[in-house]
Amino acid sequence: MRHPHRNRARKLRKQQTPAEARLWSRLRNRALAGAKFRRQVPVGPYIADFLCKDLSIIVEADGGQHANQETYDARRTARLEAGGYQVLRFWNHAILTDTDAVMEAIGDAVHHARMARSDS
Repeated sequence: MRHPHRNRARKLRKQQTPAEARLWSRLRNRALAGAKFRRQVPVGPYIADFLCKDLSIIVEADGGQHANQETYDARRTARLEAGGYQVLRFWNHAILTDTDAVMEAIGDAVHHARMARSDS
């Protein structure tokens, strides 16, 4: 059965924001420490901006609309984390103005997730 959010995810991939485009250019083709990320991926009832399924890492690029939906975002993050995902959220402004720091934070999460997997 097809995921009910599949068409919406496809539409979001075609209408990415400048911040999402910047992140995708740095995450695609295993460019970050060899981690495979996909973009606009259905995860349960949500669509993750970027997902590294192997390491259970979700990266969210938050625009201005997220300032008005903090409760929803917190609930969404909690549900995803309860499902075993690590959720990293970055404001679009930070992605566009301090890309290297954002990539370093994502790289750290990839490294720690790999370390945790090798310990188990």
